Amino acid sequence: MMNDKRLGLVLEGGGMRGVYTAGVLDEFLENGIKVDGLVGVSAGILHGISYISEQYGRNIRYIIKYRSNPRFMSAKSYFKTGNICETEFCYHEIPEKLNKFDYDKFRENAKEVEVYAGCTNLENGKAEYVRIYDLATDDIDAVRASASLPLVSEIVEYRGLKLQDGGNADSIPLKFMMDKGFKKNIVVLTRPKGYVKKNSKTNGLMKAFYKEYPRYIETAENRAENYNASLKLCAEMEEAGDAFIIQPSRDLKVKRTEKKIEKIKRIYKLGRFDAQNKMEELKRFLENA
Repeated sequence: MMNDKRLGLVLEGGGMRGVYTAGVLDEFLENGIKVDGLVGVSAGILHGISYISEQYGRNIRYIIKYRSNPRFMSAKSYFKTGNICETEFCYHEIPEKLNKFDYDKFRENAKEVEVYAGCTNLENGKAEYVRIYDLATDDIDAVRASASLPLVSEIVEYRGLKLQDGGNADSIPLKFMMDKGFKKNIVVLTRPKGYVKKNSKTNGLMKAFYKEYPRYIETAENRAENYNASLKLCAEMEEAGDAFIIQPSRDLKVKRTEKKIEKIKRIYKLGRFDAQNKMEELKRFLENA
């Protein structure tokens, strides 16, 4: 495949809204949809890595099984460990023992597929797109950094960088993929069509918590503007025939830290449903990719 014809996949985050993406990606696996590059932010990269390791259903299985476990996500975990999602449990015990991640398959596929975790650099406030090769190494820390929510997660130090939630700097990194040479891109969003992020002032707690990182605070304050600019780019590229957008056909109405298992299941099923409904259209798009 020529460099300017490569197919990319962009995965937005959103906490438990990301379960929608898990449904979409399982539908991709069932239909043999493959890409040449993937960038995921926060929940997007968490679900994206199981897509690269070709583990159909893995994401929804472990979420349903462990969501009620306080070590998975809870205030109790935060006060005990400094992270709302306990690092040892979520990034080691689950993938290594309880719901095994296929490290070998990921490593094999990541040789051919460029995989990036979108993070935010606290020191300069800019996006960092960390290429992931092997999740049995410290690459897992880049994935963890991408999903580390401000205020309720520790700062992740990865190879000299201080990183946190990728959604602050670049929630929908379509431009990044275009700049990397991915001419055609599939974009999976977790907000419905017509959504516009509202401006909100950074609260005093965040300013106090990150007072050593003024550029990170500035980036957080500009998040709505940057997010809406990314949505505009998505619409423009879709109109030009260079992007294919999959997004919720209705408002998910779900909390970032949603606990209700039945609601989580419905979000996953909606992802499957929406991807099924757009599959023939997607395959026509791929014919020109």
